[in-house]
Amino acid sequence: MFNEMMRAEIWLQDHLDSQQGIEDLASRLGYSTSQVRRRFKQCFGLSPSAYRDTLRLEKAARLLAFTPYSIQSIASRCGYQNHSAFSRAFQRYHNQTPRQYRQALRLKLHHTPYCQRHGGDPPQYVIRKAPSRQALVTRLYRKERGHPLTALRKWTQHAKGVESLPDRLRQGQTIALLHNVPLPSDMERIDVGPLVNGSEAPGIAIPASFRLLKLPAQQHACVALECMEEIPDVLQYLICEGLPQENLHANGDALQVEWDEKGILIRLPVQPA
Repeated sequence: MFNEMMRAEIWLQDHLDSQQGIEDLASRLGYSTSQVRRRFKQCFGLSPSAYRDTLRLEKAARLLAFTPYSIQSIASRCGYQNHSAFSRAFQRYHNQTPRQYRQALRLKLHHTPYCQRHGGDPPQYVIRKAPSRQALVTRLYRKERGHPLTALRKWTQHAKGVESLPDRLRQGQTIALLHNVPLPSDMERIDVGPLVNGSEAPGIAIPASFRLLKLPAQQHACVALECMEEIPDVLQYLICEGLPQENLHANGDALQVEWDEKGILIRLPVQPA
């Protein structure tokens, strides 16, 4: 049952800007709407509608903090057709209007520059366009409190069905998509798994808890790191200091983290300001 509800949760995330309802989700899964609501709440503690509302408002917070999009545009990107309805829902969840939240969070993020906090030079980054790629990923949910990055290197110990993957995939280059870093989330989730090349993807037997994810060709700000724990501070530097110098901004898509025995690389999807 959990694998089915995980697919349901992923569908909700992928359709935040859509007006498709729970009936569409139930039809896709082959269940009645009452079955989907009951089973989803058993797994995630919320109804599908309430869960999607939370995802929409957390996405809105990221876009307000990291992009120059107008509030009207953000409302539309998060599935709200009515600007006033979006503002009311946002204020109920975040205890601030969208405009107040944007101003307060940007002030907080810009308060202490990276070099003042860490000393020395800022992290080196390059702007690079990556071609489209594929990854075989599972979704991990972090229910306990703690650093969301600590489990990444040991992801195979937490993922179901990973033992059926070929050794070359389990031991090769791994990618994780972090949907909420650096902002906190009540719905913490990470997609993680091996990168695969296009020629081998059709021949892989995909475990039930995994899915083949296509990563579009995108422009990224790329930084090589020594440890996972550097990610939040480096990401904050890129958003607040590095990207504005390049007349770029984060586009709101998930941060990509890649690693193997050679090291760690982060890719932040960006676009022109």
